[in-house]
Amino acid sequence: MAISRPIRKIATGVGLFLAVCVIAVIGYMASGWKLDDSIYMVIITIFGVGYGEVQPVQSPALRALTIMVIIAGYGAVIYTVGGFMQMLIDGELNRALGARKMTKDIERLRNHTIICGVGRMGTILARELCAAGKSFVVIDCDERRLQIAADRGYLVINGDATEEFVLEQAGIDHAAVLATVLSVDANNVFVTITARELNPDLIIIARGENPRTEKKLLGCGANKVVLPTAIGATKLARMIVRPTAENMLEQLAGQNDMTDELGRIGLHFDELEVSADSSLVGKELNDIELRSNHGFLIVGMRRADGTTMLNPPGETRLFAGDVVIVLGHDDDIPQLAERFSSTAESITYRGVTMSSG
Repeated sequence: MAISRPIRKIATGVGLFLAVCVIAVIGYMASGWKLDDSIYMVIITIFGVGYGEVQPVQSPALRALTIMVIIAGYGAVIYTVGGFMQMLIDGELNRALGARKMTKDIERLRNHTIICGVGRMGTILARELCAAGKSFVVIDCDERRLQIAADRGYLVINGDATEEFVLEQAGIDHAAVLATVLSVDANNVFVTITARELNPDLIIIARGENPRTEKKLLGCGANKVVLPTAIGATKLARMIVRPTAENMLEQLAGQNDMTDELGRIGLHFDELEVSADSSLVGKELNDIELRSNHGFLIVGMRRADGTTMLNPPGETRLFAGDVVIVLGHDDDIPQLAERFSSTAESITYRGVTMSSG
């Protein structure tokens, strides 16, 4: 609405100017002037060029017409130029007021998150935080990315996140978490160092493309380091090596969204396939589930016919070809294999059949 008024003003001014020109040309032609002389006279009169009249203007009617052309023509031009000026001023004013309001909103934030970088990873992070109702500020140097973020209603700051004053503008003194997800590892290191100096209690999560950068980021003050390339490669490896467990894992991740957190504390999903000569055939899940402090938790299974079950009951019976999905610590895998290594039973773990003779 603020821009539509100046545009209407410009259109009105242009319309008035053309109307004055047409009326003036008709007036001069009615006094016996040629068309080209009339147009020329109107132009030099409105714009005050001062080349002199094409023909003498002596009659009161022509003088009155010329005076009308000067006054009305100048008025239409000034009105049109005023519309242009208003459009420019309103646009700058709106931007200034919008920036001022955003600054005030950022100053009121407490225990918020600062996102340094709004590329692909930063955009996903901002979207997830927004969906969760968490307050955050986005910092980036790319105006195009910032404009997209601002259009989505995010609080944004245009600046270099490695600079102290930029982090201070983002309210780092009152922030709870800082996530530096810039594409260059060196920049993430600088942001981590600067942020840690400004707020010793801040939780810093840093992105690293090179695995060797992880140690540097942790040494500079990062609490956690995320390696997107390593995570992606690990996921692909799981899909190739343990496709059954990965499919079940996808369903579990969609429900609980806890896969990454489990991995950080040493818990992983694995699969156990019941072979045809195993003593587990015909037995219940209760017979293999461990309930010690470091036991395994059965979270799902896939029948030989391809059907899957999440959180199957303990009374579920096992048959040859069934695959049991378990959650446990890496250190407990040898213990599990040892428990199933009696002469009467065998299992297949990660494609290797274990049996005792």
